[in-house]
Amino acid sequence: MAKDKGKQALPDEGAGEEPPKKKGKLKLLILIALLLAVGGGGAAWFFLQQEPHAATAKVEAPKPPVFVTLEPFTVNLAGESAERYLQVGIDFKVADSKVVDAVKLHMPEIRNSLLLVLSSKRAEDISTVEGKQKLSAEILVQANKPIGAKAPGQGVVGVFFTSFVIQ
Repeated sequence: MAKDKGKQALPDEGAGEEPPKKKGKLKLLILIALLLAVGGGGAAWFFLQQEPHAATAKVEAPKPPVFVTLEPFTVNLAGESAERYLQVGIDFKVADSKVVDAVKLHMPEIRNSLLLVLSSKRAEDISTVEGKQKLSAEILVQANKPIGAKAPGQGVVGVFFTSFVIQ
């Protein structure tokens, strides 16, 4: 019996050693998972903190717009009906201050082109929003011809009506 107890004691000792190995592996897996979670969280925090700083360093503050105000135009409108007049105030939005100088230098040519465009219109053509937008596009093309701006974003980039009276 003493031998039986000894034989039984050996499997009990072996059974007692296996759970600590499983606990050791389990602790190791938990430790690795914890380290990965902490490392991932730290990396996420680091990269999220860096993103706003990198974005502000790359993006420049937008330039303030530059406008050129033209003298008001008063023209006779085309058409066979009773005489109609157009009085319009126009502002140009330009790419930069160099374009302001070019517009001022070529102002007689620009005004002449715009007078020809405006006087060729009928009241019915420019009474609607679509008609005014089309007229604005035509003025933009005519304004850029004398100053030599060929690519979009150069020269005059926008035409704005500050007053528009048809009588």
